[in-house]
Amino acid sequence: MPTALAPSYAAVAGATPAAPLDTDDPQPPAEPPPFAQPGTLRWRAGVGVPDGQSPQIYAWSEPRPGWYLNWSVGFTETVWITGTLGAQPAFHIPPDETAGMEFAPMVRTPQGRLVPPAEWIAAAARARPGHTWLIGNEPDVRWQDGATPEAYAAAYHTAYTTIMQADPTAQVGFAGLSQITPLRLAYLERVWEFYSETYGVEMPVDVWNMHAFVLQEKAGDWGVDVPPGFEHVAAGELWTIEEHDDLALVEEQVRRMRAWMAAHGQRAKPLWVSEYGILMPADYGFDEPRVRAFLFGSYDLFNSLRDPALGYAADDDRLVQRWVWFSAGYDLYPTGDLFTRDGRPTGLMHALSAYLAEFGP
Repeated sequence: MPTALAPSYAAVAGATPAAPLDTDDPQPPAEPPPFAQPGTLRWRAGVGVPDGQSPQIYAWSEPRPGWYLNWSVGFTETVWITGTLGAQPAFHIPPDETAGMEFAPMVRTPQGRLVPPAEWIAAAARARPGHTWLIGNEPDVRWQDGATPEAYAAAYHTAYTTIMQADPTAQVGFAGLSQITPLRLAYLERVWEFYSETYGVEMPVDVWNMHAFVLQEKAGDWGVDVPPGFEHVAAGELWTIEEHDDLALVEEQVRRMRAWMAAHGQRAKPLWVSEYGILMPADYGFDEPRVRAFLFGSYDLFNSLRDPALGYAADDDRLVQRWVWFSAGYDLYPTGDLFTRDGRPTGLMHALSAYLAEFGP
């Protein structure tokens, strides 16, 4: 979400952003924390670190989430701006071990193009084998990757082929659509069908992925608009601002996604919610206690949702395997920030650490 966002995303024009809570800096650990043990709550819980940044710029209270993404593959800004590709790309992201958090690289797919280009993707995959790659960020949203279903399917094919040729040990995940509604599932269906018709094989996806925002779908209005390629549609779900933190609607989206997966022979795959959170400002009634309640409620929900008919059998029939809170800190949507602008933990981050300390193991 953090790149190329339009203010209309959350209808916050004229609102005053909530000020992050300043708290005392924690003492930095003497050495990087270990990776989270697979299957633990800390392993499942992730955080978005916007705009290609490293988690090392933040003073984490402990324990911290077990993984992160930063909407990029991880090149330095210098290399990115100059556009030069040397024999080996220079990475902005430090090795995962220095942060004690797994990193999930992301290839962007604006209008069906690959960012970074394929040769950079291949170099990154060779340099950092064994990662799970996410291909695209909200291609269903015009001011995010903004691609028609067909353009996204073609970009996914190129990215998938490039990554697997460079690193056969990698896994590749589908883009997170902004929210899972009948309209967004129609977008997904067109991707699925076009891929099969064009390439003659079922779309190869190791990890399915979604976002779980609760926003209006109305052409030319606040929210997420209608997807590219659906200009004939005037509106989809007309969720209200007050429903933005409705966990029942979050659960409904997860179940919709899992039902689609089961109907397409994809039930035996993990499902990640790679972005969700609170975008509305405090002026709209989303104060810190309300955000904290949503954060903890979502953790409880994702960790407990099970269904013997839809769930992932390898994970005790859980519907969701991993998730990412938006975000560590982002100026346009600061309501859910875990850190202040100078990298100190907010009250929300301290509360999250206390929660992970109690339930994480």
